[in-house]
Amino acid sequence: MKKLIRKLLRKQRGNDLPLSSRITSETVVQHREHILAGGRRFKYPIQYTRHKLVINAITISIAALIIVIIIGWWQLYPMQNTSEFMYRITKVVPIPVAVVDGQPVLYSDYLMKYRSSINYLEQKEQVSFKTDDGKRQIEHYKQQSMSDAIADAYALKLAKNLDISVSDSELEGFLKEQRESSDVSQQTYDAVILDYYGWSPDEYRHVTENNLLRQKVAYAVDKDANSIVDSVAGTLKKDAETNLKTLVTTISGKDTTKAVYGASGWVPKTNQDGGLAIEAAKLKKLQLSTTIKSTIGDGYYFIRLLDINETQVSYEYIQIPLTVFTKDLNSIIDGGKVKKYISV
Repeated sequence: MKKLIRKLLRKQRGNDLPLSSRITSETVVQHREHILAGGRRFKYPIQYTRHKLVINAITISIAALIIVIIIGWWQLYPMQNTSEFMYRITKVVPIPVAVVDGQPVLYSDYLMKYRSSINYLEQKEQVSFKTDDGKRQIEHYKQQSMSDAIADAYALKLAKNLDISVSDSELEGFLKEQRESSDVSQQTYDAVILDYYGWSPDEYRHVTENNLLRQKVAYAVDKDANSIVDSVAGTLKKDAETNLKTLVTTISGKDTTKAVYGASGWVPKTNQDGGLAIEAAKLKKLQLSTTIKSTIGDGYYFIRLLDINETQVSYEYIQIPLTVFTKDLNSIIDGGKVKKYISV
C-alpha cells in the first residue's frame, strides 16, 4: 500500500521532485515551482487559444448575420411577407422596394400604405381575403400602394432639386385644421385614424407630410396650369360678373390641361372638398374668390358663392387641374426608369 501511495505522489509531483514532503530552505524552490506548474495546466491552454476563440466568435457572428439577412431578404422579396414584424424591420432598416429615376422607394412606405388599405377592408368592409374577390382586392391594393409609394419617392427627388420642403408649422397647421374640421378631441381623432387606417399618430404625420410635399411639387412643376390661372384671373379681374361656365369654353391649355366648370350644390361649411367650402363661407353672395390652391392637390380653383345659410354653402367653380407631375411620372415609367424589386 505504501508503495502504491508513493507511486501516485511521484506521478503528481513529477520526476524532478523528491518523495519527501518536508519543506526546507533547500527544497522550497522546488515546492513553489511544483505548485505553480499545477496552475499553469489551467492557464496556458486558454492563453494560447484566446485568439482562436475571438476568431471563432467573429466568424459565428458574421455567419449568423448573413443568415439573418438572407432570411429577411427571402421573406420580403420572394415571399413578400407583409406582417407587422417585417413592417417594423423595414421601419428600422431603410431598404428599397423599388427605384424611380435613381430615387429609392422605401419598403416601409409601401407596406404602410398597403397594410392601411388591408386594415380598412378587413375591419370596416369585413372582406374575406380567402375568397376570389378578396384575393383580387389584395392584388389591386398592392399595385395601388406601390404606385403611390413610387409617386411619393419621385416627388421627393423633385423636391430636392427644386429646394421644396414642408415645414413643421405647415404640417402642424394642416393636421390641426383637419382635426378641428372633424370637431373631435386629439385623442378621439387619433383613435379614429388608428381604427380606420391602422396608423399611429407618427405614421399619420409621415403620410400627411408626404402628401403635402407631393402637392407642393405638383404645383411647382405645372407651368401650363399656372399660365391658365393667370389668364382666368385676368379675365375675372376685368369683369367679376363673367359667366364661369361660358368662360371655361374659351380657355384651353397645352396637352391635356383644360379648365373645368362645376357646381357644388348645398354642402356643409366644413365639407371635405379641399378647403373650397370653407373659403366659400368667407365670401358674400355672388362674390368671386381669388385663386385657391386645393388642399387635396387636385389643382387651382376660382369659386363664386351662390347661396349660404347657417350651416351650408352653395357655390360654383372653375378648376384648373394639375397634370404635369402625373404626365412626367408616366413618361418615366414608360421609359423604363422604374425598377420594382417585387412583382405586384
